[in-house]
Amino acid sequence: MTKIWRETGFVANDPWVIETDDVKATEEQKPLLGLDALIARAEESNDVGLGVLIKPADDVTRLEPYLYRLEIVAVAFPAFNDGRAFSHASLLRQRLGYTNELRAVGDVLIDQIPLMLRVGIDSFAVTNETALKRLSENRLPGIPHHYQPAVRHAEGGQAFSWRRLSAKSA
Repeated sequence: MTKIWRETGFVANDPWVIETDDVKATEEQKPLLGLDALIARAEESNDVGLGVLIKPADDVTRLEPYLYRLEIVAVAFPAFNDGRAFSHASLLRQRLGYTNELRAVGDVLIDQIPLMLRVGIDSFAVTNETALKRLSENRLPGIPHHYQPAVRHAEGGQAFSWRRLSAKSA
């Protein structure tokens, strides 16, 4: 079972669905389109409030002309050892200026959530039982020091230029 989590807690009645051969969006739901399908729909319509699923091999920069029309971008983590979605998230937030919802889908593990938050991911489609349990208990692992800049800045400038304290540990 998949649950959507944000820092404020679990989300009820999330409308976004990744369509498959077995799962189709109902009238109350909205599909997360693949990159090519999104571009095709955007080219043939003036629709706004769209959602897209970015897979690891996709070129996220192709979204740039359509970002203002997107309500959500989901980045796929097909396996715990495939971190290309971290790069996609960072590019979307820092270089392309995307400000709407950015969701992690796929193999979302509790240990990676703090790192996902740092690159700007703000919602998570979680299926892992351990992650669901820890999130329901509000138990995120802590990482007090970071040696690279991120979308989330250190609080109060309490860090050397080469070392930053995370917001939770400052």
